[in-house]
Amino acid sequence: MMRTNGYLLDNRQAEADEQCDALGPLFDPTTFRYLEGFGIGPGWRCWEVGAGGTSVVSWLAKKVGPTGKVVATDLDTSRLAPAARHPVEVRVHDVGAEEPPGEEYDLVHARVVLSYVPDRERALRSMIKALRPGGRLLVEDADPVLQPLLCPDEYGPEQQLANRLRDGVRALLAERGADLSFGRRLPRLLRAAGLRRVVADAYFPLSSPACAALESATIRENRDQLVTAGLATDHDIDRHLDNITTGGLDLAASPMISAWGRKA
Repeated sequence: MMRTNGYLLDNRQAEADEQCDALGPLFDPTTFRYLEGFGIGPGWRCWEVGAGGTSVVSWLAKKVGPTGKVVATDLDTSRLAPAARHPVEVRVHDVGAEEPPGEEYDLVHARVVLSYVPDRERALRSMIKALRPGGRLLVEDADPVLQPLLCPDEYGPEQQLANRLRDGVRALLAERGADLSFGRRLPRLLRAAGLRRVVADAYFPLSSPACAALESATIRENRDQLVTAGLATDHDIDRHLDNITTGGLDLAASPMISAWGRKA
């Protein structure tokens, strides 16, 4: 997680733990399936960009083993501390402003990072520069504009309220410079950057406890900003949180676009 212009949650907030705990069950299985397809194994050198939590980093460490290396970077590495042992190296790093932490990586991966980085193009160039010839880049980012509803089945007032608050969160993100339609452009950007064999896929969680946990953490973290901006009232937010707790809402996460390719 990155504390840049567009990010509403950061690693120092209490809700960050809850958010990371929700993101893992939602998206780790899909991410791991792609990485398994690359043939990741002992001895690989990997750079996990904007790591935030430890779920992907720990999985990578097990795959590369003692002969491999995993460099995990973020602006705030406080949640990465438990993973900071061989083969994991933790570094404070700004992917949009600094040179990559080394080169000749077999794999570079970023999930829900670039759409929040002000200089996305520089960040992407840095990630590709860090790859060895034939190395693989996997970039995954949400596309909230592609499917903007929190409750796609909007059949009652509870769902209407949920969708209105989702609109409010998107408005806050846009004000901070987040690119809310970045995910769909990933295949084109990877090809334009010179990667070969570019492929993209999308995963759209429609309803799960992890979706509800993610929504609850996001709303509680941004309550004051939503109210101050006139996008919601405290009563609206309390009603929505109560509706989430009852478990009667089918809450969707934004579609996650995953795009990957190989360096020539």
